[in-house]
Amino acid sequence: MTASQALIQYKGRDISEKLFRADKTFIGSKSERVQSSQSMSSRIFIEFVALIVRNRIYNLLKEQMLRMEARQKYLTVPAAIRELEKIEMVRRNGGTYKLDHAVTKTQKIILSSFGLDADSVSSSAEEISKLLATSQSLMNQEVPDDGEEEIN
Repeated sequence: MTASQALIQYKGRDISEKLFRADKTFIGSKSERVQSSQSMSSRIFIEFVALIVRNRIYNLLKEQMLRMEARQKYLTVPAAIRELEKIEMVRRNGGTYKLDHAVTKTQKIILSSFGLDADSVSSSAEEISKLLATSQSLMNQEVPDDGEEEIN
């Protein structure tokens, strides 16, 4: 392992430890609001998994920043999440769902750090649209046409 790789690993672990220590503000553990110890254990486990996912995102974005050789403000975890939240689907005429906007250059860079591209986002959106159309047609078949419930 090179010194730069060791530094990246150390910083990632350091951030995770600091976040887990300060999770009262990060995930809302200021007041636990649970009724049993099992609920408390589940909540702590979910917080721990969320921190692992956040650390993985951090490392992937950090690697992307090093490849770009320029510091980009949108390659931080909160900024990347905010940018990716802008990718959304809306229902168009005919009840089909489509991407609201094309994937931007910034979003493409962030997606590439996760091994994704704009085509994969488009194909996933099409699959989701098909699933939603199928579920909607199944729901329409279950509901009586005249609006009255059948009495058995």
